[in-house]
Amino acid sequence: MAEGYFITGTGTGVGKTLVSCALLRAFAARGKAVVGMKPVAAGCENGKWTDVELLAAASSVLAPRQQVNPYALIPPIAPHIAARHAGINIDIAIICKACLALRQIADLVIVEGAGGFLVPLSERQDGADLARALGLPVILVVGMQLGCLNHALLTAQAVRAAGLELTGWVANCIDPRMIAFDENVHALEQRLDCRLLGVLPFEQNVDAGKFSALLNIADMRPV
Repeated sequence: MAEGYFITGTGTGVGKTLVSCALLRAFAARGKAVVGMKPVAAGCENGKWTDVELLAAASSVLAPRQQVNPYALIPPIAPHIAARHAGINIDIAIICKACLALRQIADLVIVEGAGGFLVPLSERQDGADLARALGLPVILVVGMQLGCLNHALLTAQAVRAAGLELTGWVANCIDPRMIAFDENVHALEQRLDCRLLGVLPFEQNVDAGKFSALLNIADMRPV
């Protein structure tokens, strides 16, 4: 059965989709059949869920939309609120079933979480419950900006408290004016106790294909 990774971030808008797509392209360049998954997407623009479309474009395996994105919610708000407004309940068991199906048709599945690691998905379950149910090693995307040290360390703590492996992290510059960028990256390297997979610079028009070359996946499973 396919390997996989669960991609989480220090919050919303920190580059989870960018990193997920870059990872898909990097593994595909090594000859792996890859597919991206966005279990819960909240935020529809012009009839499309952008994150889902980008993941599909970066995948080398064509998969049914319902498996790639079991829950597509229209308003760009917290998933549990968007689901409640739509009169539905996000069922982690359905997501796990979809992920299992994807793992049977690809070598590698990249699962992008919604928002931050502890974002609520229902009245009683959150992103940590989903990640735990999937049982995949976690990659943390750190949006490099003022305050990222605390956000990153708290997220890493939450991942490990959930009993999951934090296999690596990516520093993604989202504030081009950030002071002491290199020093902040170094501080996280010292404290996160996992592998730095890459440092992505700030760009107005980001290119996942270009950024895939900046990720060091040489020793990562299943390569």
